[in-house]
Amino acid sequence: MNTNSTHTAPLQILIIEDNHSLAANIFDYLEACGHIPDAAPDGNSGLNLAIQNHYDAIILDWMLPRMDGISVLRKLREEHGCLIPIIILTAKNQLEGKLLSFENGADDYLVKPIALPELEIRLRVLVRRAQTNAPAGRTLRVHDLNYNLDSLEVARGPRLLTLSGTLRNILELLMRESPKTVRRDRIEDLIWGENVPEGDLLRSYMHLLRRAIDQNGVDKLLHTVTGVGYRLGRASQ
Repeated sequence: MNTNSTHTAPLQILIIEDNHSLAANIFDYLEACGHIPDAAPDGNSGLNLAIQNHYDAIILDWMLPRMDGISVLRKLREEHGCLIPIIILTAKNQLEGKLLSFENGADDYLVKPIALPELEIRLRVLVRRAQTNAPAGRTLRVHDLNYNLDSLEVARGPRLLTLSGTLRNILELLMRESPKTVRRDRIEDLIWGENVPEGDLLRSYMHLLRRAIDQNGVDKLLHTVTGVGYRLGRASQ
């Protein structure tokens, strides 16, 4: 199979498609191209996977059970701050459908029946474009929490957070290691080196960080691993 993908990094791609045969064909083709596909058979489970895991791109069918593709698209963009490329698949070829897709945040649009080589090429182009437009790889992202290392701006979805330099340093470490647990002594070494103060001052810092990123009833991202340290990520990770 000549896919032109053998010299590029594999992409992690989520396929949200209720047609089992089509989903299987896309899955097998992308896997043969060297990519790492994942799949969901309905809109609700697809949305959950998209917000719980890291993907480089999403293939999203328009007509889905449990939640239609446009609703999934809208929730990802507006409620979860998802910025990764999304391609809409649909049997609709009307201009209105294309406009609705793009207005709600789609990056591309393919009408069924689709040509798998074209789909794979479009995915690679969209991901490459997204990486090129990113600030030189200087943005860390965990779920809807974003930290721009150049501007030092931290945002949870659309909400900008005000953090001290120490809290930003802790956050950067946790984001780089997410979803793994970071031991207390490693965080303390980052802040104080060999001069760790008496008492549990780290607990106070983590309380401030948790209050900043997990306020207003949003999904909790900062978790205490009792007796070990702290972990940044969704509860199910």
